[in-house]
Amino acid sequence: MQKQTKILVIDDDPDLQTVVKSVLESKLYQVVAALDGDEGLRKVVDERPDLIILDVIMPGKSGFEVCRELKTDPKYYFFSHIPVLMLTVYPDDREKMHLSMREGMTMEAEDYLHKPFDPKELLNRVEELLKKKS
Repeated sequence: MQKQTKILVIDDDPDLQTVVKSVLESKLYQVVAALDGDEGLRKVVDERPDLIILDVIMPGKSGFEVCRELKTDPKYYFFSHIPVLMLTVYPDDREKMHLSMREGMTMEAEDYLHKPFDPKELLNRVEELLKKKS
């Protein structure tokens, strides 16, 4: 029996978590959720997800800080290969590009998706990242 693909959604908005979970579960992904960065990092270790969907703007640690910690802190070495899809609310592609270039220097998110997002686009991005991982 094949292991079900597990996706961790880290977002402080429970409504957005519900939407993302519904979209992902429609394709039979197993979804676990965390409401902030610290809880998200704990769940990375406990749940060992195949992919992480990570909000950028959250109270406490931002998504960038969580991603940077996951990808560079030696205590997360065994989890640093997990692909990260960042969710952004930045208003346009120019702002996203600036943010991507600036933050990309210090952390390694594999992809970005603008909120609000098209559910089909979310699934396409998830499937692409999972293909690259395997």
